[in-house]
Amino acid sequence: ALPSMSQPIPVQITVGNAQDLKTLKSNLLHTLVRVEYNGAVLGDSPKTNVLTDGTAEYDFSTSFEYCPDGPNSLDVLVQKPLLLTLLEVTSKDKKKTDKIAPLAQAVVDLLPLLQGTVLSFTASMTTPCSLAGLEVTVSAKELLLSATQFSSGNLLSITLEAAYSVPEAFTADAQQNYMACLQMPAAGEKELPLLFKNGILKADGEKEPFPRPKNWPLGPILAPDALNIPDSFIVGGPYEDEDGELNKSEDKEFRSQAESARRVVWDMETRCFLDADAVAVLQTRIAECRHWPVELCRMSSGGKGKGSKSDKKDEDKQIAFHGVAYVNMMHLLCPGVKQIRGAFRVFNYEDSEVFEKVRAAGSAPLDLCSWEICGCMLSISLCQHWLQTARHREQCFSPQQYSEAGTFLVMEIKLDRPLVPKRLREELVQRVKELIPPRPALAPRTEGAKKVVENYHKRVTSVAVAILEEYHELFGKQLLDQGVMDHETMEEQKRQLNYELNTSGKYFAFKEQLKYSVVKIVREKYLKTTAFETKEQLQAFLSELYVYLVDHMHMALNKVGEAGVTRAMASLWVQGRGRTFAFKAEEGSLMISVVQRIARDQHSIQAWLDYGAFCLLYEDATKAQECFQQAVCLDPQHTQSLLLCGIVCVKLQTYEEAEIFFEDACCLEPSSIIAWTLAGLFYELQNNYIQAERSFREAKKLLRLLKATEWNPRMVWYGRDLEVHLISNPCSGQRHFPLDQGYLPLDQHSKDGKKKFPLCFLFVEVREVSVSSPALSCWAVHGVPALLTTLCAVPPQFVHKALAHELLSLQGGPTCAYYLALGWTYQLREDLPRWEECLLEAVRIDPLNPNVWAQKGHLCYLKKDFDKAKDCYERVISFEEDAADMHFVYLRLGSIYLDEKEYGRAKHIYLLACDNSASCLTWLGVGIACYRLGEMLEAEDALSEANALNNTNAEVWGYLALICLQGGRELEAEQCYKYTVKVRVRGLRAAPTAHPAPWPAGSAAVPRDGPCPAGVAAEPPNSQSRAARP
Repeated sequence: ALPSMSQPIPVQITVGNAQDLKTLKSNLLHTLVRVEYNGAVLGDSPKTNVLTDGTAEYDFSTSFEYCPDGPNSLDVLVQKPLLLTLLEVTSKDKKKTDKIAPLAQAVVDLLPLLQGTVLSFTASMTTPCSLAGLEVTVSAKELLLSATQFSSGNLLSITLEAAYSVPEAFTADAQQNYMACLQMPAAGEKELPLLFKNGILKADGEKEPFPRPKNWPLGPILAPDALNIPDSFIVGGPYEDEDGELNKSEDKEFRSQAESARRVVWDMETRCFLDADAVAVLQTRIAECRHWPVELCRMSSGGKGKGSKSDKKDEDKQIAFHGVAYVNMMHLLCPGVKQIRGAFRVFNYEDSEVFEKVRAAGSAPLDLCSWEICGCMLSISLCQHWLQTARHREQCFSPQQYSEAGTFLVMEIKLDRPLVPKRLREELVQRVKELIPPRPALAPRTEGAKKVVENYHKRVTSVAVAILEEYHELFGKQLLDQGVMDHETMEEQKRQLNYELNTSGKYFAFKEQLKYSVVKIVREKYLKTTAFETKEQLQAFLSELYVYLVDHMHMALNKVGEAGVTRAMASLWVQGRGRTFAFKAEEGSLMISVVQRIARDQHSIQAWLDYGAFCLLYEDATKAQECFQQAVCLDPQHTQSLLLCGIVCVKLQTYEEAEIFFEDACCLEPSSIIAWTLAGLFYELQNNYIQAERSFREAKKLLRLLKATEWNPRMVWYGRDLEVHLISNPCSGQRHFPLDQGYLPLDQHSKDGKKKFPLCFLFVEVREVSVSSPALSCWAVHGVPALLTTLCAVPPQFVHKALAHELLSLQGGPTCAYYLALGWTYQLREDLPRWEECLLEAVRIDPLNPNVWAQKGHLCYLKKDFDKAKDCYERVISFEEDAADMHFVYLRLGSIYLDEKEYGRAKHIYLLACDNSASCLTWLGVGIACYRLGEMLEAEDALSEANALNNTNAEVWGYLALICLQGGRELEAEQCYKYTVKVRVRGLRAAPTAHPAPWPAGSAAVPRDGPCPAGVAAEPPNSQSRAARP
């Protein structure tokens, strides 16, 4: 609290020169100035002549005493202005007293005096068409508040604008005083009643204009225009941006009608300065009791004079229409918030209801007589005097007219500084840097001799494991338990094993595996990089190298025991859990591709984000966090990376870090709808509903900006009346735009637009809606989100919250799109029964939606009901509009046709897939179908296209080998076959757990149905077999 001063501080007012007084009255001769403050006249200046140029020199000084505990306290100083009245002095006869008549008034706001000792400016006379001004200087001998007191305190301003939709019983009577009041903690640990009196009842007519000036909390004065507070206006704003009630789209029409109907207008601002203790008390009380009562009433008086608190006329006053509005003050505890403005419904006053609404949770029962709630007096007692005079309580209440009329107050509460400061951008950047410590630069990669030898040991071990597995397949494991084997049996088994390895081509495959490591040994260990000059040197080197390799081969094999081999085999062929079918179908080595992108360019932010999203898909949140943090390190101002870091922190349950990332993203890009929406969902997960509401409101505000700008497909944020959503499997016929660099097509029928989209993009769906649409919402979910918004990438809580908001915003119940999105969440959790229930509801609502039948086909496919899946996919193709995931529909339908040996249909479907979105798998399907149909030339062309798109697909090479054999090109066939083995072994070795192995362990690259030349299968594999289907 402010210290109590024993000695008052004089505040001196000096009135200097006046200018342009002739604009007030052309024949003005003599004037004087009267100075008033807080209802008291401080003094009159001497009578002064007005010169011909309209100037007058008063040189008059007066003063009043400021004292924190006196009548002119700090609360009065910030609430009430200094009033200067210009009086005209005329005298017709020297014997008679001079006649004084008021000409104009001016007000001086003393609030700036809190920040200094001298206040000097020219006050304008508030008279229309007048330029008159008065030089005024206000000074204090010492600071009224020290710098510490001023910086630790806060200025609270409350503006009561009007009460709208008032009861019909309200009348414009001079004896009726419309009042409102509330109570705030004030300086010096006091309670300050803030009273708004003299509300003006206005009849039906035009709305109140914006902007319009705010008024001082004074009674009637000579110049009504002097009530206007200088440079202080009511500016209004959209209903949706308000913090109170009645700010929904369905309330817009009611608000518009009420603002032009009968209303009581105050437009009055009252202020109070809160010291440090009062600020702390305010924060505590808001936290304990978020709803603060604002009382409203009509006070009638039989007398015409000004009533005072001790006047006997108060006995004749009657209070009627006693109502109360509840202002949610919790918004002021949000970081950076220093103003709340909105409409608040007025309810008929009931003691029990008020006490229950505003008392702190867990507090003791309240004493009605003391009116004490949450430790403070409830407003000022409008009914206090009436209670003391023992009138019947029923007289204070009228019928439920406020509720029936729908009365609401519009008011604003504003602080000079927020109660909870918002973290600055610099602070957030620093916090992010602390969360992501800089990593040392990677040392240059060196292939030392030791590392090369270790790699050779690993290759030898891998080959030994594969040979042992071949031995087990040929002779079984039981022979190992029969004791020592005779020499002849061992030699026979060795001969059979060598024959099998050579005829199957596996011997050459094992040599290929060892070739690279041997070459590295020659280069790194022996440092031989040039050709030998003579054959003798070559033979000597080969002998030395052979001895070295054999020695280290024995060293590697000695480390491999039976248990070790078994464990290695078990871990080598472990299959991963269920995958998202999109990844199974599109890329067999997606992880390898993403890692290769990073290896090529470690400064590619998008490559790190894609890798992180891939890790999230397989629920490796820790590695995903490292990837996203690396992206932030590369560019701390990349909003998408910050959002993804926040999402993965939520998944890891480090909520404080997540809040920093979301807040930094919103601060960095305040125009990002996605950032505000995700932040709102995060705060809602933390049960911080006030902060969530403010975040959602910011997102909606950005949506309204779209209305003012012409539609531009390249600028998602600015356009006509649009609705933006988090999306998933989008409904057909809708256009989509990415946040950053777009890959998703604008037109689902656009061949050029069909490009793959990155894994980690959040997309927004943009669609036109009517201006009056009540469903304007930034969290509506339509279909299935792009790959980032999978259940693995975005925590399930986010998805469920977004779906909940969508359900609440829908008019008329859930839609087909809602059930598609909900079913998608069950699909990712492999909850097929619930997914089926959602699809049944979607089919019932919209049986002509191709996306519904595509999802139903996927469901049947995963349930191994291929006949029903085929029916659904064929129905999808029959629609005029394509489904959103036609690529996967074509792939799966083509694979079903291949299994059923309908090769002509399969070829047609795969050609449609190539036209829709060409990929390695689509051309591979065409090639297989053509090969089965005997169209070798077309098959080779199709497989060549597939090979151009992805030259690491073993099946493509295998079929090319078969086609070369059919044409008698044995050399090309052998080369293709070697590539088949090479790329398949490399893929399994590089990512053994990324995807399930399409063939059993130890088998050839292509399975055989009978013997064939050079070990190549005569019967080609079915690349679309159900084990390897997308």
